[in-house]
Amino acid sequence: MAQYSRLEVTSVMKETGMVPLFFHRDIELSKNVLKACYDGGARLMEFTSRGDFAHEVFGELVKYANANLPGMILGVGSVTDAAAASLYMQLGANFVVTPVLREDIAVVCNRRKVLWSPGCGTLTEIARAEELGCEIVKLFPGDIYGPQFVKGVKGPQPWTSIMPTGGVSPTEENLKAWFDAGVTCVGMGSQLISKDVLANKDFKGLEAKVREALDIIKKVQNK
Repeated sequence: MAQYSRLEVTSVMKETGMVPLFFHRDIELSKNVLKACYDGGARLMEFTSRGDFAHEVFGELVKYANANLPGMILGVGSVTDAAAASLYMQLGANFVVTPVLREDIAVVCNRRKVLWSPGCGTLTEIARAEELGCEIVKLFPGDIYGPQFVKGVKGPQPWTSIMPTGGVSPTEENLKAWFDAGVTCVGMGSQLISKDVLANKDFKGLEAKVREALDIIKKVQNK
């Protein structure tokens, strides 16, 4: 079961400003990636459910985080139906991220007071997600819409909290553009946890990269 309520997760998303995204079949490698992100200052991780038996890896990561990484909030991404969302919540998912807006997922997550963040690409979808109780909307794919879309949404709906995924990189120029546009936090995958990092098992390098990205976010958040 989830260890953190949706309001607690929302608060950490707003405070840290970044959710690293990651998937790998190797459990030990995944633990090292999780620890590197944690040691770099990240307090959230979205494990993207994109492979066979992904839920088994996720379950082991939750146990590892609970035992060794106090305050680390693990969630799951790429969830496409309510059954999968329920499975991952039973395994300890503290938030559920989806590529599309699905009302069946909203129902099962709301029932357990678990944060869900649906992928939206129009103002109508965003408004519907909020009507269904969404705290933070995922803008996906972020590289297609860009910061200007966020700025456009925030005009008529300044209360909307947005997390772009895709098109986010750990550079000051990129992060400043997103946060100046009004995002609440960003999701960052391969631009942060790259294939080279995984191939070389450069966990210290990843830790440094995460810390640098969070420092940049703190800087641009305060402007």
